[in-house]
Amino acid sequence: MELNLVNEGRRAGYAAARLNEFAERCRKGGLAVTPQPLAIIRAPLASAEHPRADAICAEVRREHPHISLATVHRTLETLCEIGEARKVTMLHDNARYDGNLTPPHHVVCVKCRRIRDIEIPELDRLLAGRSELGEFKLLGSSLEIQALREECGPRESKRRGTRTS
Repeated sequence: MELNLVNEGRRAGYAAARLNEFAERCRKGGLAVTPQPLAIIRAPLASAEHPRADAICAEVRREHPHISLATVHRTLETLCEIGEARKVTMLHDNARYDGNLTPPHHVVCVKCRRIRDIEIPELDRLLAGRSELGEFKLLGSSLEIQALREECGPRESKRRGTRTS
């Protein structure tokens, strides 16, 4: 099975393409296209970290110093409702946002909580063309893989093989 983390070059190209068509899609979704929503969607698109609303707000305030956290929350919720962003929320954690809608899969470090996009073509092909799963109407899918980053794992003893008494 092929698993590939999404690299920064691909992420940047995707973000640029999404922003070029963003205004038209927002109008179709009923969201007024002002500089604030543009700044709000740019933050998660530019970040591989899947930022929380407060981090997005801090980033947007560089350009729009008077924007409130409540406005950022409302706009993010609207962007999610119209399919322009999505929540990546781990159990017992605050919502994190992703402007990258492809791929929909993530690998999450259980220690530091870092999230990275991951491509799993086999899984996408498995569900391609399906509209139902038993009694469920298939709306979409997203896989979250829980893992431990190498930097977060236990450190090997530098004196491996030596006894400590």
